[in-house]
Amino acid sequence: MEWKTRITELLGCKYPILEGGLSGMGTWELAAAVTNAGGEGCITAGVYKKPENFREAIHKIRESVGEKHFAVNFTYGMNTYADEKFEVCVEEKVRHIETAVYKPDDIAERIKKAGMTWIHKAASLRHLKHAEKLGVDAVVLVGLDGWGFKNPEQLPTFTSIAWAANELNIPLIAAGGIGDARTFLGALALGADGIYMGTAFEVCKESRLPEKIKQNIVKAVPNHPDLIYELLAPPDPKEYKRILDAKDKMPFEKWIPALEAVGLKHNPDVPPMWEMAEPKGDDMDIHFIGPRLKGPYSFACAYIDHVPTVKELIESIIQKAEGIIDGWEFLKGV
Repeated sequence: MEWKTRITELLGCKYPILEGGLSGMGTWELAAAVTNAGGEGCITAGVYKKPENFREAIHKIRESVGEKHFAVNFTYGMNTYADEKFEVCVEEKVRHIETAVYKPDDIAERIKKAGMTWIHKAASLRHLKHAEKLGVDAVVLVGLDGWGFKNPEQLPTFTSIAWAANELNIPLIAAGGIGDARTFLGALALGADGIYMGTAFEVCKESRLPEKIKQNIVKAVPNHPDLIYELLAPPDPKEYKRILDAKDKMPFEKWIPALEAVGLKHNPDVPPMWEMAEPKGDDMDIHFIGPRLKGPYSFACAYIDHVPTVKELIESIIQKAEGIIDGWEFLKGV
């Protein structure tokens, strides 16, 4: 079947599947693999320390994907030489730009003047409405199910998407804990025009994440108390306010990581997980699992049971999604 949405039309990709702006892992190699598999690959500008290295990455992905689409992610405040790298994008005629983390007001006009397709990523509907007023072409809404930067206004992924789909007029991309055919279809059914995956792509063979961490994610369980606390618990209100109030008292490039650290909660007081085994008659055995396995991952670990190539992952999502749709009797004859 043809997967035609507002996102595939806007970006020119075959499938409405986008690679997340993976901090430290969004290399041109991974982005090229996603684009060549039919999705929208994304180079994270912050991966490349200097503008000349970044320019070389753009040249290399173009050699790999030809005229196909890819995006560049700019996480302001966590990206050295950001202005210089943006100029590289302008000079190299990069078509798609993604901004993230903080208000994009200062760069909005520069993006529009360059004629780029602009995607902005945020954790709250309020921030995306602001970006919509600035003229953004599409937005990514990250729910609590995702790993990383948190916001006190953030809601679970599917609640966020169902709400935002009724409030926004521009293409909407769902992010946070999405990593298989069912979550892909669920996001589209709730009103998203596409999905955005981080954890699922960082486990792929083309990712430079250490193999040991990839195996940790394969073994991880989504209902571990440490992970639940890390992803779902709100930031400490007093600490969050303290960092917000310090914005004008410290360099922006130090303030943004400090704000992120408030959301990346690691609580040593949360007890290790005890999991219920398969019941035997009326008895339930309890097995000690231990502390949360190391690695940056979301609730998408629930659907990850091996290390695939990017092509295998995307093909699996699409094929299984089409199989699910084919099996829906209530759609027969529609």
